[in-house]
Amino acid sequence: MIINLSTSHSLVSNWIAEIRDVNVQNDRLRFRRNLERIGEIAAYEISKQLPSKEVETQTPLGIHNSKVIAEQPVLATVLRAGLPLHNGMLNYLDKADNAFISAYRKHHRDGSFEISLDSMSCPSLNGRIVIISDPMLATGSSLVKTIMYMKEEYTPKQIHIVCAIASSTGIECIKRECGNEIIIWCGDIDDELTAKGYIVPGLGDAGDLAFGTKMQS
Repeated sequence: MIINLSTSHSLVSNWIAEIRDVNVQNDRLRFRRNLERIGEIAAYEISKQLPSKEVETQTPLGIHNSKVIAEQPVLATVLRAGLPLHNGMLNYLDKADNAFISAYRKHHRDGSFEISLDSMSCPSLNGRIVIISDPMLATGSSLVKTIMYMKEEYTPKQIHIVCAIASSTGIECIKRECGNEIIIWCGDIDDELTAKGYIVPGLGDAGDLAFGTKMQS
């Protein structure tokens, strides 16, 4: 299942326009906050699909039968670019457990790259709903590697992916390698990738725009 949050005009499409805009991108605080807000909306939309239960709530004047989340999900993110999106989701799903994945593109001199997954810090994912945030779903390689690693170690009940911008190629890669049961929530979908695996028109390097440029040894 693919949910494009920009199919209908909303505040999400406004925030997507701002994180794409080169005239706005030099404001790192605004860039991070917009990613955070996209994460908040995604968390709200996903919450509608989470299992619920009724509990009795004591008010000052009586008892109310309230609907609440029956089980808390695990919010996972790919460091470092995913942190603002993850934080936005955590603002809303504030009782969720958390997982952090160190995965990045290891570039070679010929322009090619491979995905290096160094570590994953997480609770048990057995029987849990897992929501993975990564702002850019480009080739899909890092998320495929992350999901495969999770499935080797654990048996999640359901996996969601949340991203600000996805490429059609990346979506197809997830479906092909991980199956159609993965639910992908994205702020928008672009159709083109460069030879180096960057989304066009995309927005550039989300991690650099949020936190500054990096060096890779």
